[in-house]
Amino acid sequence: MVDADVHVIDRGGLYCDMNYMMEANTIGTHDEPNPDTDYGEIPVWNLVIDHPEATILWDTGSHHDAADGHWPEGLTQAFYPHDASEHRLDDDLEAAGYSLDDIDAVFQSHLHLDHAGGLEFFAGTDTPVYVHEEELKFAYYSAKTDEGSAAYVLDDFDHDLNWQVLHRDREEHFADLEFVRFPGHTPGLTGSVIHLDSDDTVVFTGDQVYMDENYENGTPLGGPLVWGKTEWADSMHRIRELERRHDAEVVFGHDPEQFEAIQPGWGV
Repeated sequence: MVDADVHVIDRGGLYCDMNYMMEANTIGTHDEPNPDTDYGEIPVWNLVIDHPEATILWDTGSHHDAADGHWPEGLTQAFYPHDASEHRLDDDLEAAGYSLDDIDAVFQSHLHLDHAGGLEFFAGTDTPVYVHEEELKFAYYSAKTDEGSAAYVLDDFDHDLNWQVLHRDREEHFADLEFVRFPGHTPGLTGSVIHLDSDDTVVFTGDQVYMDENYENGTPLGGPLVWGKTEWADSMHRIRELERRHDAEVVFGHDPEQFEAIQPGWGV
């Protein structure tokens, strides 16, 4: 168990069709062939983990110019980053009582556009950036070819960064803080499990699980956002086993109600 504080950093939000969040969320029927779209806002957030061994930034959010040309127009329309300009990473950290210089390490759950947009602030520095090998390869493959996933923006992560590449499915680089690969949403998506000295264990799933409905009802993510459905289901079993074994709290990637509930953070 580790004496660590976990702070939740509000990084704004995205507007999108909820069919991306939950497969077949809105689907036509014979009597209602054209149902109204369920269109709403989802939160974007990061963590700052004050660990005795390092101050760790967990994900870096959307780029502050996402709506002003940094994202391609198609992605801007699909996941509208309406307040990205108000959420520069350095400003959001400052509002939470941190500076960029306070960050000793960065952990990237994956490199999609709403998670890797602040990496430019660590370009040319010695700050280690942890990411899984499978994620790094898939991100470049996707951004450099017409295959893979369209949700990567090359300018988010193609920087002079001190990459610390994770190779295994489970690695511990800081005491009682495990990086655990949960492939499904992407091949290299990696969550975190932290064992706090309050006897609380928290599992941060990242975007392997977007919302409560994905977890409680087993509803997959929307089709375009699942790299591998079999892998996604296997990772869900792995998360449930972690919850059962440690009586853990499971935190999802983009659930609005849960986001409000976790605002105080842990140990703060």
